[in-house]
Amino acid sequence: MISRVADSCFWLGRYIERIEATARLLSVTRNLAMDAELEPRECWLPVVIVIGEEPQFVQMTTEMAVPVTSGEQVERYMTWDEDNMSSIRQSVSAARENARQIREVISLEVWETVNELYLWMGSTDARTEYANERHAFYRYVLQRCQLMAGLFRSTMLHELPLNFVWLGMLMERAGQTARVVDVQHHALMSYERENQVIETALWLSLLRACSAFEPFTKRNRGRITGDAVANFLIFEPLFPKSIAYSVHEAFCRFLVIRPPEETTLPGEATQERLRALDGWIASHAENGVDGDVHGVLTHVVDEVAEICSGLGHELFGHRSDAELESAQ
Repeated sequence: MISRVADSCFWLGRYIERIEATARLLSVTRNLAMDAELEPRECWLPVVIVIGEEPQFVQMTTEMAVPVTSGEQVERYMTWDEDNMSSIRQSVSAARENARQIREVISLEVWETVNELYLWMGSTDARTEYANERHAFYRYVLQRCQLMAGLFRSTMLHELPLNFVWLGMLMERAGQTARVVDVQHHALMSYERENQVIETALWLSLLRACSAFEPFTKRNRGRITGDAVANFLIFEPLFPKSIAYSVHEAFCRFLVIRPPEETTLPGEATQERLRALDGWIASHAENGVDGDVHGVLTHVVDEVAEICSGLGHELFGHRSDAELESAQ
């Protein structure tokens, strides 16, 4: 399998997971803004922080002389902005382009679903639904992404291309969950709240942003607390969107892509780093976050970024910054 194809498979998986995560986060935050009687800043600023777009968003809103924490501005920026490479529209375009480049290895059903979502995002129907039925718009995007995830499993051979797609999905999921939990947990713990109903609603919104409300309630009884939510989203090994599950499954996929005994294959250093992260998370599971949610999640975010960078360098042939500088 040539590196170009593996790279496109990996990024196709990442973009599909990113689209789903962004659509769900916007939908959940919109509900929270309407129901929890919070200041717009408390609701909407964490969204652009989670995606890593705060500096660009603040600059854009300053130039336009509109409120930085306007919910409508955040939704438009994270859905349609063509200069925001993390917006739903740009992520869908990138997913479609990667799918087009590997049309020969993905199934017809996957290609049609990716292409349909791309064409729909460029249609007047999508704009009309966004304007009039915002939750229906997000629900459609979510369902298309979930359909694609199912089609990968059910319509493609379970061999290298699919393993790279799922590796991309799982690494993106681990990073997204870590950032969402870190930002939201920090924001929620920073505010002193006298209303337990509102506090509970905030923790529930965090669970819903990670599709974890029902699984969490099946595992936990009693009052919902920040540490309980964080421990579940980080360490629960049987929940598909937890960090522990995502990292462990990514490591298992990598073992299939590059068996450890195949010492001539590239990727040894990145595989070892992923193994170390998987082991580190498992070693912390018994004691949980132990009051250091930010420290645990910062380590996960940094390691996931380094692992993805290592994959690009070792397996996909991306040149490092040092190599680019020396070539110049």
